Amino acid sequence: MTGAGAPARRAGGSRWTALRLALTGTLWPLPALAVALAVGLGVALPAVDEALAYGDHPITFVFGGGPSAARTMLSAIASSLISVTTLLLSLTIVTLQLASSQYSPRLLQTFVRDRVVQTCLGVLLGTFVYALVVLRTVRSADEDAGGAFVPRLSVSVAFVLTLASVAALVAFLNHQTRQLRAETMMRDVHAEASATLHRLADQLADQPAGGLPAVPPHARPVCARRSGFLVQVREDPLLDALTATRTRLRLVPRPGDPVVEGTPVAWAWADTPDPDTPDAGVPVDELAEVLDRGLLVAHERQDEGDPSYGLRKLVDIVVRGLSPGINDPTTAVHALSHVSALLGALASRSTWHRRVTDASGAERLTVPSWEFAALLDLALTQPRCYGHRDAAVVERLFALLAETAWRTTAADQRKAVDHQRQLLVEQVSAAPPVGRTREDVATWSARIGAALAGDWPRP
Repeated sequence: MTGAGAPARRAGGSRWTALRLALTGTLWPLPALAVALAVGLGVALPAVDEALAYGDHPITFVFGGGPSAARTMLSAIASSLISVTTLLLSLTIVTLQLASSQYSPRLLQTFVRDRVVQTCLGVLLGTFVYALVVLRTVRSADEDAGGAFVPRLSVSVAFVLTLASVAALVAFLNHQTRQLRAETMMRDVHAEASATLHRLADQLADQPAGGLPAVPPHARPVCARRSGFLVQVREDPLLDALTATRTRLRLVPRPGDPVVEGTPVAWAWADTPDPDTPDAGVPVDELAEVLDRGLLVAHERQDEGDPSYGLRKLVDIVVRGLSPGINDPTTAVHALSHVSALLGALASRSTWHRRVTDASGAERLTVPSWEFAALLDLALTQPRCYGHRDAAVVERLFALLAETAWRTTAADQRKAVDHQRQLLVEQVSAAPPVGRTREDVATWSARIGAALAGDWPRP
């Protein structure tokens, strides 16, 4: 928390954040940029060709054929590349469908953001458009009184771009074969989640790790004006409005939670309420308008300010692997290893709440987020329910709790781990997996207890 008299340290929530999320979360921006550059290059280079006026002595290594040969080459480049681009898009759709059906629909965000796919698509589309734009400048002697014109440099560049397109196609095929592996998908999700946690940890470096204070009884609800998922809070306009009106605000949803239009999205109260009319002086309508501008609400969840979203994706992979339709417990076990690593990183803080203060040090805005106990429950509840009859999954769940217990940093975290251990022991002991006994369950549980006490079992 910022100290008294110090300016508030604000997270980077702005219109640029919304624009960045909109651009990075879609497939088209990079290919569209490549097409625009191709059009510009296709217009500029023929003009350079015409200005150079090669005559009968063209530059070494540039295209040396006539108008007919130039048209044939450019037409072949354009027709072949549009077919290859169609193939690339078809393979991309198949990959997206496979990832959505076998692993998790939320993995589609990771694929859409893939820079390799965007770059390859941009190179192919850019080369196709460039060839078409240059093709229109080729003239035969019988077509123009000014004589024949062959943009030799432009055709040579088209040839080079075609070689680049072949390389892009090979790179795309190699990349997609790796992307279809479950281990690669989990690695990418883990990397995205780790980047989010590091960014949030830096923003919360000066924030206390305790829970948020209770909302006073005289606080008034402020309702949302749109529906969606809360992605991020733009703190600057909210802090300015709260400081000007001398009010305090506590949001209800956490980043990643749904927001429903017409329902309370925050509670507001005055600094010094009147005992007779405690809700007087709270500009609810004005705060609702400011909140409408200050809350970045989208139609789908994003990992921008949500420490739980990467964990949610990995748990989805675990649950899908344990479903009867997929029946892939090995993938579930591997995903639980990534879950364990993320839980260890999340244990660096007991809570991820954020408090925003004004220049005088008064706490104006509180943004609730996830607590470690809730994150641990998110990570274990569904895998425990769906995988408690599989020996490998059960053993990995106990190992996950032991690894998390070893990395805990506070008493409330150790209490949460012990609670999850009790739930797991209770569910598994009632019907141990085939090939395992209650003694095995007791041994696994004892390892968690030892890790909680700071004693890692020796081999």
